[in-house]
Amino acid sequence: MIQLIDYTNINSIPEIWPIVAKQFPRTLALHAPHNKPEVKLNYGQLWEQISQFAAGLQKLGVEPVDKVALFADNSPRWMIADQGIMTAGAANAVRSSQAEKQELLYILADSYSTSLIVQDRQTCQKLQPELDNIELKFIVVLSDEEPPTSQNRNILNFQQLMKEGGNHELQPVQQKRDNLATLLYTSGTTGKPKGAMLSHGNLLHQVTQLAPIIKPEVTDRVLSILPTWHVYERTVEYLLLSQGTTQIYTNLRSFKEDLQEFQPQYMVGVPRLWDSLYEGVQKQFRSQPPNKQKLIQFFFNLSTKYILARRLAQGLSLEHPNPSPSTKWKAKIQATLLSLLHFLGDKIVYQKVRQATGGKIKYLISGGGSLAMHLDTFYEIVGIPLLVGYGLTETSPVATLRRPERNLRGSAGLPLPQVEISIVDSETREPLPQGVRGLVLIRGPLVMKGYYQKPEKTAEAINSEGWFNSGDLGLLTAEGDLVLTGRAKDTIVLSNGENIEPQPIEDACSRSPYIDQIMLLGQDERTLGALIVPNVEAVQQWAGEQNLDNMDLDSKPVQDLFRRELNAQVKNRPGYRPDDRIGPFEFIGEPFSIPNGTMTQTMKIKRPVIREKYRHLIQKMF
Repeated sequence: MIQLIDYTNINSIPEIWPIVAKQFPRTLALHAPHNKPEVKLNYGQLWEQISQFAAGLQKLGVEPVDKVALFADNSPRWMIADQGIMTAGAANAVRSSQAEKQELLYILADSYSTSLIVQDRQTCQKLQPELDNIELKFIVVLSDEEPPTSQNRNILNFQQLMKEGGNHELQPVQQKRDNLATLLYTSGTTGKPKGAMLSHGNLLHQVTQLAPIIKPEVTDRVLSILPTWHVYERTVEYLLLSQGTTQIYTNLRSFKEDLQEFQPQYMVGVPRLWDSLYEGVQKQFRSQPPNKQKLIQFFFNLSTKYILARRLAQGLSLEHPNPSPSTKWKAKIQATLLSLLHFLGDKIVYQKVRQATGGKIKYLISGGGSLAMHLDTFYEIVGIPLLVGYGLTETSPVATLRRPERNLRGSAGLPLPQVEISIVDSETREPLPQGVRGLVLIRGPLVMKGYYQKPEKTAEAINSEGWFNSGDLGLLTAEGDLVLTGRAKDTIVLSNGENIEPQPIEDACSRSPYIDQIMLLGQDERTLGALIVPNVEAVQQWAGEQNLDNMDLDSKPVQDLFRRELNAQVKNRPGYRPDDRIGPFEFIGEPFSIPNGTMTQTMKIKRPVIREKYRHLIQKMF
């Protein structure tokens, strides 16, 4: 039986580190293999460096009422700075150093930060000349570079701050659970960011309530790839590190190799990440000889029937929410008959897929967006356990999570302990019956204190009874699982008055090997349209198999291919309606991404940005 460290009696996140350091002083805590030089810190060293960093901040004048801006990215020093700030008694306002200059300056001003910690000298210089006119106690550069010189300001690098801390005794600060821990500025898809005020109690709710579900052990390894300052990655890092696991930092370039080298037990990611792993496997399959491809497809088709029958037999099928005993019995018979062939497919095909992920995965944890059903089914077939959760920055973030014992595919899981979910009418706010779709409201100790310095926005988001308006649409099953059906603001209303939720249709279309990314359009139009980022490699392979001389995306054969794919994928999804059919479509050459501004840091597409960027194509389309 796994013995978890109990944190129910502490009042702040920094209280975790002396406890875990005492329990596992020599266990490797943080490993950054791609840093130059490579960094390894055990729990004893991690707590020592957090304490020294905090003492340095106190010596430079940081007080418990202060806010400290932290603009930096994934590294052990980020964790030291983040927890050093909280240990010194202050709260931090965090953002990526890669964010736009004006956004960083806005956060620095809006948070009333009294001091600033940045990734490196380059980040510091990026904020000039405006930074010279902002009153700050000091600036710390987290690198070992020579810090920029300033006549009227104290600027130190990491080692200089640590030296200050080494010559100063840390003054312990008693925190309350309601005290502000961090300001997390929602990147969102529109408008200026708002600072969500998360308390120590908000974050500790996640640490204490997620641990019994995920059950991390001291021997476990975690591969970290999401932005560490983002609430989703950050909270799960606090949770996993609180139980003595080893966190290994990776990046998009290296993570597939790191999966095999470090063989992690856990990885936290967003649907786009699991889609890229899936596409990597599909690419391997497409490179096989035709006979082998047929064999692989045979096993996947058979295994799909097997797991669909198994779900039904276990009462875990969203398509059949209340199966009769006879239906479950028939499904059990079917699953039993197919199990031997599924087992054979596992030995021949699926085992190799697991080996590509290191072969030791206990759970992939997915959040930050809905997971397409074909991905859910794929990971279930190949035997890689995947738990899907749901939440927002404002809910610290995890509100619901599937349970290992109740992994209802297609759902966002059950509420965490102490969390309430209510489905209400979008207009009247009247509660709706079980199974009826409406607006998702959330209440509990995970809900933020409010938006910093924005009481009107806070009142819009949280009502007098403490219910937070998520802006998401969903329904509850009879067992209490949350099933998300779309985003209220994303709803496309066609000219005939039909409301279309784009995400499920986009997820269905993404099953096509020829479609890399897709975004639906059609507000006030007669029919839906789509912008498509094609999978050029898959289209080229198809063109070669068709003996086409060239692969012109505007050519009739390619256009016909995509028309067939869109029609088939949309019609084959549950709940298909004629209005779901996609009419005109246009190809775009540049993928949606964070660097080009068309995706948020959690890889959600910024629909308004994309609509503006491709306005000319959209006008042509309709």
